[in-house]
Amino acid sequence: MKRLGGLIGVVLLVAVWWLLADLRVAGGTIPSPWTVLHTMYSDGWALYGPNFRVTAWGALKGFLWGNGLAIALAILVLLVPPIESLATQLAILSYCTPLLALGPIILVVFGGRTPTVFLAAMYCFFTTMVGTVQGLRSADRTALDLVRAYGGGRVQQLWRVQLVAALPNTLAALKIAAPSAVLGAIIGEYLGGVDSGIGVALTAAQTSYNVPRTWGMALAAAALAGVGYLVVALIARLVAPWTGREARA
Repeated sequence: MKRLGGLIGVVLLVAVWWLLADLRVAGGTIPSPWTVLHTMYSDGWALYGPNFRVTAWGALKGFLWGNGLAIALAILVLLVPPIESLATQLAILSYCTPLLALGPIILVVFGGRTPTVFLAAMYCFFTTMVGTVQGLRSADRTALDLVRAYGGGRVQQLWRVQLVAALPNTLAALKIAAPSAVLGAIIGEYLGGVDSGIGVALTAAQTSYNVPRTWGMALAAAALAGVGYLVVALIARLVAPWTGREARA
């Protein structure tokens, strides 16, 4: 039923899109789905392939860095409770800081594709850290007491109980982080300093007033975000299949 509902939603969205294009809403700046798909086909893999690959690689590196640091900090908060206030403030700061203002500073200091990776990591950090902390704290108290009764310390409790308990929350956060990393990577490319990527191609299409290509690049970005989500969801199902059963229950 969920898949059927999703399919119906996609069909309705395309129908509305086609209707808006036929009505020439917004001065005709909304091309029809057929026009966009035809332009994407004409541009081909020669345009989309290299840009898609570059953005995906930047998003992946940001995803790994951002989530790795977030999970490490969440574990540190559990092991060293006094730093929780500082860690929480750091997470909130990463979430609330206007990254478009911070990005140019990173570009000036480091140059190259560093802003792309940096912004992708920043977009992942808050959600994953909060989700992991909540998951670690959801561990069953009886299981923790059992480990303690057998002489296990805080590290043993973490390894044998809390990390397993945190899997559902952490994996759910990682699903959200994957599309967020793509968004951060594209925004990083918008800042300049690079010559390829979906963000660069979007800027070029907008500058040349190629509306169908602009929409095509936007669809490519959405597809990349969707692929990221699906890959993490598949990994989650393989690593912790019981989380999916709990969600359905």
